[in-house]
Amino acid sequence: MTQGRSITARLAWPSALRLNLRALLLLVLLLACLGSAMAVIAVSHLTREQYAALQQLEREQQQLQTEWGQLLLEESAWSSPARIEHLAVERLEMRLPGVEEVEVIQP
Repeated sequence: MTQGRSITARLAWPSALRLNLRALLLLVLLLACLGSAMAVIAVSHLTREQYAALQQLEREQQQLQTEWGQLLLEESAWSSPARIEHLAVERLEMRLPGVEEVEVIQP
C-alpha cells in the first residue's frame, strides 16, 4: 500500500509543477500585457502634450513673423531718403552747396 501511494505522489508532483509553471507563465504574460498597455497610454499622452506644445510654438512663430514684417515696413519708412533729407534740412539746417562753394581736392 505504501508503494502505491508513493507512485501516485510521484506522478502527481510533476503535473502540479506543470500547473504552477503554467500559472506563473500566465501571470508573467498578463503583467507584460498590462505593462505594454500602460506604456502605450503614457506614450500617447506624451505625444498629445508635445503636439499641443508644437501648435503653440507655431502660433507664436506666426505672430513673430507678422511682427517682423511690420518692423521691416516701419524701418523702411523711417529710413527713406526723402525723410532723411527733410530732417537734415529742418533740424540740422543742412543744404546742398552751391557751385561756387564746391572745392575739388586733388591728391
